[in-house]
Amino acid sequence: MIAIFDYGMGNLHSVAKAVERLGFEAVVTSDEAQILAADGAILPGVGAFGDAMQHLRESRLDGTAIRYAQSGKPMLGICLGMQLLFSHSEEHGSHDGLNLLPGKVVRFRGDYKVPHMGWNRLQFVQPSPLFEGVEPGHVYFVHSYHVQPEQPSDLLAVTDYYQQVTAIVGRDNVYGMQFHPEKSGSIGMQLLGNFLKLCERRDG
Repeated sequence: MIAIFDYGMGNLHSVAKAVERLGFEAVVTSDEAQILAADGAILPGVGAFGDAMQHLRESRLDGTAIRYAQSGKPMLGICLGMQLLFSHSEEHGSHDGLNLLPGKVVRFRGDYKVPHMGWNRLQFVQPSPLFEGVEPGHVYFVHSYHVQPEQPSDLLAVTDYYQQVTAIVGRDNVYGMQFHPEKSGSIGMQLLGNFLKLCERRDG
């Protein structure tokens, strides 16, 4: 069973439907016991970093997310959910994140369109079980802020939007995708499917 964090922000049901299409049971929940018992967990997110962290804290799911990551079971942040995994964000002020991965979230700065919205090609920069059987291709992004990981080893894939942009991160059992895999066609579904396989392998 895959738990999808329900903290009031994110495309919860579109992510759940994508998980179910890949043959896995999904539950959208804010219940800590249910989340901690799951074989894998997904932290989605749409909106502002500070609001999302406030929602997580008010629902006490910030601690649940940290405890889940510490359990060693696979965890995936999607879009804003990936940004929440990091230490800090400058979006509309200064906000602390979950600090599961060291790094900061900063605004795109330059004479180009923000938000970064549309299809961009992935470039895999180091091996990952997420990439098993996947050929790099285009996936769908919508974001005005991007992650700068402190550790190069946490950076798994990038894309180009007037600069190198973090697209996929991972350390041990914690992963993040800046784009929306559930909206990114066959490549997105392959990447999500490989994450779900990690949950299945661990359970087995």
